Amino acid sequence: MLGPSAHTDTFTRDSLPPEDQWPEINLAMLNYPEHLNVGVELTDRMVERGFGDHTALIGNGRRRTYKELSDWTNRLAHALVDEYGVKPGNRVLIRSANNPAMVACWLAATKAGAVVVNTMPMLRSGELSQIVEKAKISFALCDTRLMDELVSCAKTSPHLDKVVGFDGTANFDAELDRIALNKPVRFDAIKTGRDDVALLGFTSGTTGEPKATMHFHRDLLIIADGYAREVLNVTPDDIFVGSPPLAFTFGLGGLAIFPLRFGAAATLLEKAAPADMIDIIETYKATICFTAPTAYRAMMQAMDDGADLSSLRAAVSAGETLPAPVYDAWLEKTGKPMLDGIGSTEMLHIFISNRFGDSRAACTGKPVVGYEAMIVDEQMQELPPGEVGRLAVRGPTGCRYLADDRQKHYVRNGWNLTGDSFSMDEDGYFHFAARSDDMIISSGYNIAGPEVEAALLAHDAVSECAVIGVPDADRGQIVEAHIVLNPGFEKNEAQKKLLQNHVKATLAPYKYPRSVIFKENLPKTQTGKIQRFRLRAEEI
Repeated sequence: MLGPSAHTDTFTRDSLPPEDQWPEINLAMLNYPEHLNVGVELTDRMVERGFGDHTALIGNGRRRTYKELSDWTNRLAHALVDEYGVKPGNRVLIRSANNPAMVACWLAATKAGAVVVNTMPMLRSGELSQIVEKAKISFALCDTRLMDELVSCAKTSPHLDKVVGFDGTANFDAELDRIALNKPVRFDAIKTGRDDVALLGFTSGTTGEPKATMHFHRDLLIIADGYAREVLNVTPDDIFVGSPPLAFTFGLGGLAIFPLRFGAAATLLEKAAPADMIDIIETYKATICFTAPTAYRAMMQAMDDGADLSSLRAAVSAGETLPAPVYDAWLEKTGKPMLDGIGSTEMLHIFISNRFGDSRAACTGKPVVGYEAMIVDEQMQELPPGEVGRLAVRGPTGCRYLADDRQKHYVRNGWNLTGDSFSMDEDGYFHFAARSDDMIISSGYNIAGPEVEAALLAHDAVSECAVIGVPDADRGQIVEAHIVLNPGFEKNEAQKKLLQNHVKATLAPYKYPRSVIFKENLPKTQTGKIQRFRLRAEEI
């Protein structure tokens, strides 16, 4: 039974799945008051607890204390409510790279009772339009350096009425910032319910059609009070660094919620290449890092060249498979284990993980406190140890899609089916086998093959195409496009480059095919369906 709601705009609660399609939620170990606003808990409450002078955020060349963050977000919340009429339950889209201003906007909108939709700066107008349509978003905040694609989206959207710019640098020189500077530093935050939706996390799925995962205010604290407390043992002395975008729930948890929940500091990088993270680690003596194995390889090379990363006490790997050689090399080089884990946007964050003192190569570990996991067959029957099957999990968080028929495929018999194939050994440790679907995971990014195919087919040169993921030593997988050209187009390197650039201009650039193979024809069934498994077999 859902608790009370402060939302006057009831869209998200009205769009929750039918109760009989919900996963079982176990809150036995976690107790939160009926009224809870996570924006308050991570700012004002931290000041009340004595962390006002502690550093909360580091970015764009300056530090911001918890008191500064509290005041800043209260001013912004006033601006959203007083000047722009944001109402509790309204969806507010935020478009920005990782920087303190994005965190402040997210917290301010949350204090105002809005449902926040964080989006990556790489998304194009068409991709943003799908999100705006799905969530019925009428108001957006955007770093002024990234306005073009969102303004283009607004011009054709029947929903998006207002796009307001904020300054993603440290200059406070944009419309939202100028208005907020004249507002009071005290704000009576909306007394949202613990079961009010606070965040919509979008995931493309294998079809490319976006799904919105719905997360309550309590969920955002659960991942900190569970995984971050039990596995990472976060203290106020910790300094976080990482590469995942805040638009990913993995990044929002690891680079905002976790540090702010425990009085620690978050370093935020707009460009988080390994070299940038190494510089931050050396400069600020960062202690906890969130990134993918690809980046850890580069960091180890930098250590060989003299980089000092000895301050790191926790290296968290997620987003793609952690190869055993990377785990072994990190342990040998640092004397500390790399903490492999698995999470999902649907579950909000990591739910199975290795621990300090209990980790091993090629192993994802055991469930986080409060979670259960098992390996099942297609009939949801539990498989014996050692057999590969579907990973099923349940616990204090779980999948709730916004008005989406795919809910009943992700949740069965109260369990969340993550789309991953795993095995469990005799000692209860879980081992990743493969993705159960056709999602391509490259450097931690999820890429839906059909979406890339649609972009390629929009080009005049392309007659047919099939996109698959192929193994890559550095990225885990890369996108490979098998293409049949129309008559009159040459099969040469120049043509490959044109098609790659076309995809970069149509979709987020990380989705482009790094490998392009021209074919005379594609393998098909008698009914004309492309047999992608045969293309994958050619790569083995």
